[in-house]
Amino acid sequence: MNRRSFLKTTAATAVVAGAGSLPAFAADEPLKIGFIYVGPVGDMGWSYQHDQGRKAIEEAYGDKVQTSFIENVPEGPDAERALTQLALEGNKLIFATSFGFMDAVMNVAKKFPDVKFEHATGYKRADNVATYDAKFFQGRAIQGTIGGRMTKTNKIGYIASFPIPEVYQGINAAFLAAKKVNPDIEMKVVWAYTWFDPAKEADAAAALIADGVDVLLQHTDSTAPQAKAQEAGNVITFGQASDMSSFAPMPRVSSTIDNWAPYYVKRAGAMMDGSWASEATWGGIDTGMVEIGEISDAVPAEVKAEALQLKDDIGSGKVHPFTGPLNKQDGSAFLADGEMATDEQLHSMTFYVEGITAEAPK
Repeated sequence: MNRRSFLKTTAATAVVAGAGSLPAFAADEPLKIGFIYVGPVGDMGWSYQHDQGRKAIEEAYGDKVQTSFIENVPEGPDAERALTQLALEGNKLIFATSFGFMDAVMNVAKKFPDVKFEHATGYKRADNVATYDAKFFQGRAIQGTIGGRMTKTNKIGYIASFPIPEVYQGINAAFLAAKKVNPDIEMKVVWAYTWFDPAKEADAAAALIADGVDVLLQHTDSTAPQAKAQEAGNVITFGQASDMSSFAPMPRVSSTIDNWAPYYVKRAGAMMDGSWASEATWGGIDTGMVEIGEISDAVPAEVKAEALQLKDDIGSGKVHPFTGPLNKQDGSAFLADGEMATDEQLHSMTFYVEGITAEAPK
């Protein structure tokens, strides 16, 4: 679907207390920082949360920075045009906030070696390209625990976006956690092949609900699945990327929140003090990059306590959502007894785990 791109430039106006302690930026002009978003900033999910991080940069550094963004950028050639536009406008640090922007980032970075690029959820790097990501699967495990305890039909639905490792991690982590507390659980998956399309997301939610699902998770960014669940009246949901608390206490009973603000503030500071370097960051509950939204009163007290304990155990490293023995869907071995998945194994995960009967995309 073709989408128009809108550019919005916001000069930071906040005055920061104790600004003398901020890193010095050699240039007389503010550091210009650009963002491209795959969806609208008002999606109340993924792009909204990244934009909260952009605003945090402004709060932290005031008139030392000037930020801008282009929203609704489709993954593909349009991303190159948007990134080039930001570079030509003098942005020296550019954040590309969706997996499908990866090749565009690499292509444009070659043309602008003096500009620093940061790509969210990607894996390709260069001297002027860094990557950053969050361990979203940790939050999915907590959602799976709540869903496994609360379902009455023993059917949990997952609206998947694209068949990439991040999404498989989420599906599998939710299923394994739900299965641990409810052996009768069944995972239903609908692939929407979009990050943000309220109509498609609503259709996917309706299909899952019609199939008997009463717990709904999503890897897409609009609140359409929550609205569809609210219509059904007996389905619980979880916020995606941001809290989506307008649907609390029902159907949204908790959420996984992507907290990009500290990372964005840190990387902007590194640009200003000259310490920026290409690196790969993958933060989780332990670093605060993944947060668990308030668990509503619709969740029984004992289930809430169990979920919060799991959050603490994952954060401390006591529990890893992917711990063997564990097989792939086809029965082949994935993890031996007691073995925990490495980051490399998770980054290459493009399969369902054993017990999920849904057919994987070809």
